[in-house]
Amino acid sequence: MANTTAVYARIDTNLKENAEAILSQLGISPSSAIQMLYSQIVLENGMPFTSRLPITKPTAIGCMSRDELNVELTKGIESMKSGKFYTVDDVDAEFQEEFGV
Repeated sequence: MANTTAVYARIDTNLKENAEAILSQLGISPSSAIQMLYSQIVLENGMPFTSRLPITKPTAIGCMSRDELNVELTKGIESMKSGKFYTVDDVDAEFQEEFGV
């Protein structure tokens, strides 16, 4: 039998329950999942995933429901009524700065 040691960690109860429910469906024990994580840390010589804030991207109109689209269009109409508008150059500059496009 391999030489083993215990790992103790305190985590949020809901996170633990949700993760263990998924692991159970996959047929993986919590101990095996931790073993897998540690193995990947050793193989990668660091965390096996990128730890960064997600990049926000504009939502495509085709991905919106009718209600979501109506909300966004209403925001635009209200903005125009209040005298707030942007030129094409303003929009291009904003997209370049925020999304790099």
